[in-house]
Amino acid sequence: MKSGIREGMCLVNAMHITASVFINDDEPGLHHDYKRWLEELAPHQPLSRYRHNLTGEDNGDAHHKRQVMGREVVVAVTEGKLHFGTWEQIFYGEFDGNRRKRVLIKIIGE
Repeated sequence: MKSGIREGMCLVNAMHITASVFINDDEPGLHHDYKRWLEELAPHQPLSRYRHNLTGEDNGDAHHKRQVMGREVVVAVTEGKLHFGTWEQIFYGEFDGNRRKRVLIKIIGE
């Protein structure tokens, strides 16, 4: 999809409370480290760790992981292209695989 704008901003939002959109380097070791680090911060097991899971859900950890990683990113559009720093890319993180995935993209500019 092309917006046609030359200068502006692009917002990308995960559109779900247990998912995240973030910017970082696309390096396999870093992806592995993030998964391990997030699991150490908010382990999935034991399910009894999270009061949220008393509602019948089993994704209390996913809510915490999303909170740490963030819900959205904003990227500048310069000369018609997303303006990233060296190595930067946008990633979608899904922390509760049972959910339908949606992403909202809003572009503002001229």
